[in-house]
Amino acid sequence: MKYRQLTKEQFEGLHEEFAHFLATQSIDAKEWNQIKKEKPTVAEDEMNVFSDVVWDDVLTKTAYIEHFSERSVNLFKCEDDEIHRIAIKITWDINLLEQKGFEWLMQNPMDNSVEIFKGTKPYNSERNLEVFDLIEKGSSISKGEIFEYFNTLVS
Repeated sequence: MKYRQLTKEQFEGLHEEFAHFLATQSIDAKEWNQIKKEKPTVAEDEMNVFSDVVWDDVLTKTAYIEHFSERSVNLFKCEDDEIHRIAIKITWDINLLEQKGFEWLMQNPMDNSVEIFKGTKPYNSERNLEVFDLIEKGSSISKGEIFEYFNTLVS
C-alpha cells in the first residue's frame, strides 16, 4: 500500500465511487458482500487499492497545505518538482490556534515579534508521498490564500 487505507467515514462518504470502482472490476454488491465474508484479505486488498487511487487523486490536485500550532505557522506551496515553505514564528505569548491570535497575525504580519522565513527545496522522494507525509503529520489542505498573502510580503 502506498498511503494508508481510508477511514470508515471516508469510505462511507465515497460509497458511490467505491461501488463504481468495484463495478469496473465486475464486482456487484452481492459479490462484494460475499468477498467480505469469505475472503476478508481480498476485500482488504480491494479497499487498499481504492484508498491509494483516492489519495493519489487528492494529492495530485493539492497545491497548498498549512500547519498551525500555538506560536508558529508553516505554509507550503506544492509544485510539481519542488515545494516552497514559508515558516512564521511568533516570539510572544499568543495562540495562533485561536481566532483572536490568527486575526492578530493577519493584521500585524510585520510586527517585530513575527519572524518569517522562506525556502524552496526539491522533493526527496515522490511528490505525493511527501505531501501525504505532511498531511499525516497534521497539515491541512488549503486554498493558498494565507501562503500567497505572506509570499507577497516577503518577496
